[in-house]
Amino acid sequence: LKVGKLVAWVVLANIAALVYECFARHIFKNPTDWSYDMTYFFYGTHFLMGAAFTLYMKSHIRIEIFYQRLSRRGQAILDMAGYLILFFPVMIMLLYAGIEFAGRSFEISEKSGVSSWRPYLYPYKFIVTLSLFFLLLQGIAEFIRSTAKLTGKEK
Repeated sequence: LKVGKLVAWVVLANIAALVYECFARHIFKNPTDWSYDMTYFFYGTHFLMGAAFTLYMKSHIRIEIFYQRLSRRGQAILDMAGYLILFFPVMIMLLYAGIEFAGRSFEISEKSGVSSWRPYLYPYKFIVTLSLFFLLLQGIAEFIRSTAKLTGKEK
């Protein structure tokens, strides 16, 4: 919860970088080298790190045409099946790949090839991997909640 609220503030840094770039480019006719990469990193961090918070808040899009017609027990069973069959396998594969992805980037000191600024990419790739880890943890918490809902031990 605290991470999600903290990451929400990243949007302000993104807005500041975008506004600065607009002024630099259009008013001062002096575009920056760094703005594209920074806004890309800020937006990606905001979006990815916010995914676990969004799951916690139950704000992800869900097709509820059938779900809302199920009993609480049926909803819990469907949620648990979704986590076991779809969510956990995908998240574990993505997390494993993300660890390799970020590790390799760190080993080779990978830099961006998009701008002349060429920032290092491994901090951002680490954030991508960390966000997958937080999303997996939140998925585990949601699975436990579904189990409690199924057994009638929900608070």
